[in-house]
Amino acid sequence: MSRIAYVNGAYVRQSVATVHIEDRGFQFADGVYEVWSVHDGRLLDSDGHFARLDRSLGELQMQAPMARPALEAVLAETLRRNRVRFGILYLQITRGTAPRDHAFPPPEIRPSIVVTARPIDRRALEARVHAGVAVLTMPDIRWGRCDIKSVSLLPNVLAKQAAREAHAFEAWLVDEGGLITEGASTTAWIVDANGRLRTRKLGFDILPGVTRATLLRVAQERQMPVFEEAFSVEEAKRALEAFMSSASGVVVPVVSIDGVQIGDGAPGPTTLALRAAYFEGVVH
Repeated sequence: MSRIAYVNGAYVRQSVATVHIEDRGFQFADGVYEVWSVHDGRLLDSDGHFARLDRSLGELQMQAPMARPALEAVLAETLRRNRVRFGILYLQITRGTAPRDHAFPPPEIRPSIVVTARPIDRRALEARVHAGVAVLTMPDIRWGRCDIKSVSLLPNVLAKQAAREAHAFEAWLVDEGGLITEGASTTAWIVDANGRLRTRKLGFDILPGVTRATLLRVAQERQMPVFEEAFSVEEAKRALEAFMSSASGVVVPVVSIDGVQIGDGAPGPTTLALRAAYFEGVVH
């Protein structure tokens, strides 16, 4: 079945979908995006993703292309046309198409919008959860507003490629103080040597992960000792457990960092319990 994309008001076959060569997303990475996990045809953590989208648009002084009810209808129709029950829905909004100039175009220029949906390989995801994955650490060279979900992701791309070349699944980025910020496309977590669940506090240096926020709430509800507190690379390597979170994977255990085994080298009980609690509280 041909995949279908929504592009600026029309549903078209993805293989022939296009945007203008002077779209500011292409010219300047002047845009934002959002990603929802789709479970049994339903968008998980939907309100959180819409709230983050609104915040990203506001921080970049960008107009929304349509009101939320209309956008929800577009997302639902894109899912329906692609027959996605379990997968990922991707939305990108740019400042629109205008002659190339660094300054914002006139306010009458309409934003561009693209929506796509695809299934995920659930067997591959479950295999990663069962076995755990490897992580590579590397310097964080991104811009100063990582809290905005911008399409400007070249440093993330380079980090992810470096990880793949090192036979790791993800890169964890490290600030100038030796503290881990987050992954190239995930939030970084550990269960430290004292048994405390930790992830970095929100700020301009990390994305406010929607799944992260839900996991914090779920952990607190279950009275897990959870702290928004940065940790160093060495602390991570000495941790009892480590894992990453994202919309696409929810919780994926980390069993090695830079080749150093974490804990006993297998997904830890706290990690797996938190993953199960997420699905119990959010999906069911």
